[in-house]
Amino acid sequence: MATDTLERTEAPSTAADELPTLAVVSGAHLVSHLHIMALPVLLHLLKERLGVGYFELGLAVTTFSVVSGLTQAPMGFLVDRIGGRKVLLAGLLLAGFAFASIAFTQSYAWLIAAALLAGLANCVYHPADYAILAESVAESRIGRAFAVHTFAGFAGGAIAPPLLLGVAAVAGLDASLLVAGAFAWVVAAVMPLIPAAPGARQARSAPAGKERIGDILTPTVLSLALFFTLLALSGNAMSTFAIAALIAGHGLSEGAATAALTAYLIAAAVGVLAGGPLADRTSRHGDLAAAGFALSALNALAIAVASLPAAVLIAAMALSGFLFGVIQPSRDMLVRRAAPPGAAGRVFGIVSTGFNIGGVVGPLLFGWLMDQGAPRAIFGAAVVFMAATAVLGVLEERRPSRRALQGGKP
Repeated sequence: MATDTLERTEAPSTAADELPTLAVVSGAHLVSHLHIMALPVLLHLLKERLGVGYFELGLAVTTFSVVSGLTQAPMGFLVDRIGGRKVLLAGLLLAGFAFASIAFTQSYAWLIAAALLAGLANCVYHPADYAILAESVAESRIGRAFAVHTFAGFAGGAIAPPLLLGVAAVAGLDASLLVAGAFAWVVAAVMPLIPAAPGARQARSAPAGKERIGDILTPTVLSLALFFTLLALSGNAMSTFAIAALIAGHGLSEGAATAALTAYLIAAAVGVLAGGPLADRTSRHGDLAAAGFALSALNALAIAVASLPAAVLIAAMALSGFLFGVIQPSRDMLVRRAAPPGAAGRVFGIVSTGFNIGGVVGPLLFGWLMDQGAPRAIFGAAVVFMAATAVLGVLEERRPSRRALQGGKP
């Protein structure tokens, strides 16, 4: 492609006009992250019901993740072909059915089938959500829209354990699964209320029938897929094994280590909201992301090598979370900028696959480091991944195609 930007379609004139679309799409992202957490949160209850081991239950979680990862990029092509609203509605309906159906069966085989369906449903959210936002929100507010969308996803993951386990404690596992499914159906019910973005059909249909896969897999898009992979790896390092690594590597109590992870997650959510206005105020999103990751790498290095008091470690984890959150809207702006006209769904689908790659590789790598008796090396690995991400951000900002768009300005 000769161009490296997404063609801007006519957007609603006011923030109030955009609010219904942003609310529904963000609600769908909340559902996505709630469903990502649902099976892991309910594993011990499913074990009692089905009479199987954790390995068999782990296969259900893996099925969900693998199916979602393999189908996310193809789903992006469908989004650009028929529209994000139709695809998102279908995904929500399927997700609701997948989780609710588990409540009506005692079959392990159906749990695997439902996990497959839920993974297929989950693959629609990133390409559909971002395509809808890209065509519906004005350029001056798109960074804040991306921030709200990402924050909603964080919120969905955060509420999943207390909500689903709380419902299960009061009304049983069946009710918890039905609640998980109902969240998707509620959002699906209000989907038809979203107004179509003016000019979106023309922007979508014009290139969709002409572009080949090679036109989409540009060096920029492939670089961003690597960017997303590295981002997922560093995020996994700072969260998935954080409690175990802080206990084993720094001698923290379980309570203090849990407080450190909680501080990281809360600060990340706050950072996302802070990063939205920053993304709207600059066009140098690669540099902003690079600066955030460079600072985060220095902070993670201190966690990896220094012997710090518990209070300082908690503060350092919170700072890492805040910086991780701040760069998220700029990350999304980089992808939006890289999408050819009418190809937001495809490009977001392709680069978001990096999340799945990082989600598969990260736990294996960090688990191996823990088994080798090197818990601090997990934070050291985070430093490497953060530094590499910062370098990619700088390189992306200085691509010739990007410089041409800025009239040759550095």
